[in-house]
Amino acid sequence: DVPLVVPEVNPEAIADYKKKNIIANPNCSTIQMVVALKPLHDKAKVKRIVVSTYQAVSGAGKAAMDELFNQTRHVYMNQTPKPEEFQKQIAFNAIPQIDVFMDDGMTKEEWKMVVETKKILGSSIKVCASCVRIPVFVGHSEMVNVEFENEISAKEAKHLWRHFDGVTVVDLDSEAEYVTPLEVQGEDNVFVSRIREDSSVDYGLNFWCVGDNLRKGAALNAVQIAEHFIKL
Repeated sequence: DVPLVVPEVNPEAIADYKKKNIIANPNCSTIQMVVALKPLHDKAKVKRIVVSTYQAVSGAGKAAMDELFNQTRHVYMNQTPKPEEFQKQIAFNAIPQIDVFMDDGMTKEEWKMVVETKKILGSSIKVCASCVRIPVFVGHSEMVNVEFENEISAKEAKHLWRHFDGVTVVDLDSEAEYVTPLEVQGEDNVFVSRIREDSSVDYGLNFWCVGDNLRKGAALNAVQIAEHFIKL
């Protein structure tokens, strides 16, 4: 009964707040992915998503950021880092676990991406998510593979993104060629690059999606919800 809202994607859901007087902000990794998927879904209808995330430590809070800083310093001082906020050493490493494991082997973060994407975009969409914590302070990255019900090309996808609020396209024709989490810190938009067609399915696309998890992944999305809410 609680609306789960990303204003660029499903602003109409805000009106359902009356059931519980609550509006929910989705998970940071879900937010940036569904913003990128929305114009493609409207055009060709998403059938299946396979996403691998590379998530910054700031998603786990200030103590997690401090742990990355301190562990990195310890490595350079030839000291053995001690994991406290994370399950294993985060400095110079990648940890394929975010949140706790569930009975089926998924982590709770992966489960969130599955159920939230279905609630926001459509219950018939199949989602496979793998979430990894990496030694980056701010900015979540995702490699997204999407299968559609109808035909859509990489060229069409770029055109749709360029005319969609909240998305910035960086492609091989631009000076940057592709975008990294370091470059999007402090930015409001979701950035897409490495856009290409997937020949392993009839109608498929692959793209790299990066966003500031503290802004669009959290604070900015909440402000945008409030801006829509006061117009009701």
